[in-house]
Amino acid sequence: MNILSLNAGSATLKFKLFSMPAEKCLLAGGIDHSGSESIAGASNGAIDQCRTLGVDAIGHRVVHGGTRFTKPTRVNESDLDSLRALHDLDPLHNPTEVAMIVAGLRAMPNTPAFAVFDTAFHETMPEIAWRYALPHGLADELALRRYGFHGISYQYVSERLLNCLKKDAVGSKLILCHLGNGASVCAVKDGISIDTSMGMTPVEGLVMGTRSGDVDPGLLLYLMRTGKLTPDKLDYMLNDQSGLLGLSERSGDVRDLEKAAAAGDVKAHLALDIFCYRICKYVGAYAVALSGFDALAFTGGIGEHSADVRQRICSRLQFLGIVLDDGSNNLPCDANPRQISAAKTSTSTWVVPTDEELQIARNVYKLLV
Repeated sequence: MNILSLNAGSATLKFKLFSMPAEKCLLAGGIDHSGSESIAGASNGAIDQCRTLGVDAIGHRVVHGGTRFTKPTRVNESDLDSLRALHDLDPLHNPTEVAMIVAGLRAMPNTPAFAVFDTAFHETMPEIAWRYALPHGLADELALRRYGFHGISYQYVSERLLNCLKKDAVGSKLILCHLGNGASVCAVKDGISIDTSMGMTPVEGLVMGTRSGDVDPGLLLYLMRTGKLTPDKLDYMLNDQSGLLGLSERSGDVRDLEKAAAAGDVKAHLALDIFCYRICKYVGAYAVALSGFDALAFTGGIGEHSADVRQRICSRLQFLGIVLDDGSNNLPCDANPRQISAAKTSTSTWVVPTDEELQIARNVYKLLV
């Protein structure tokens, strides 16, 4: 059975075609749909490249499932309005992803299509973790709660890390850091999410490439009351002008900031320090939530490739038994997980490359067999 995984970002579509259950990748690629290439054109381009090899099902990544979609779901034209109703919860990602689903349904109407939701992995969070301290009635009426994101990645990384540790899910305690342009931390107990740093939207939590992360809501009210920013301009500031970009006034890309910091740029150095400090705070919080933990893992573009960021973070966490082996930490990343902690440390530390497309294919395959 061949399953095509479509992973649509705001500007780029990544795709992989897998032969299941062997999990053999038959074809992979990426298409930029931010310029002349339309969303439908990108989707059709991926499908056309894979069609000659055979496509038995299509799995689409969808970031926000709200309270309605808490597991991977087969979708057809009649389900699209329910998906569109979630656009306000994530206007950056969901409209693009739903447009990809529409294009896929029209390009291959007889091929089953599935939505795999980033929020679904966090559906297991207890109420003490997901409920905001807002009036119950209002919060319940409008579904104002913490949802969490990067769930497809966390599902893949947690399972792969447990295999590396040779541990069963039951009884395990993991802290996972998905660090990329969007970044979050997740506490995983017994193989399921019990807390994560992102909230109702992907803005909450860590400092990110261009997102602010945690900000005093009173500060935001101040900006609106004084007329400094309209709601739309405030949204743009929080999502596109803040984070590492806002702090450094140079770039939201860690690679650029590492070079600038090494050359003496004070703001770049500060931006990286704040980024790593915020991660350390969440790791410490989740060590409490888990009552201790077995392993810490880094994934995502920054988590997998930046030895400097990992060192900055772990140097603050030695009191938790986290000590890096410099040689292992500085090795280039490949597709294989590797342990980067020093020998005889009480808590092991890992780099675990993620594969969201494979996890999408796994989830779709389970629904088909």
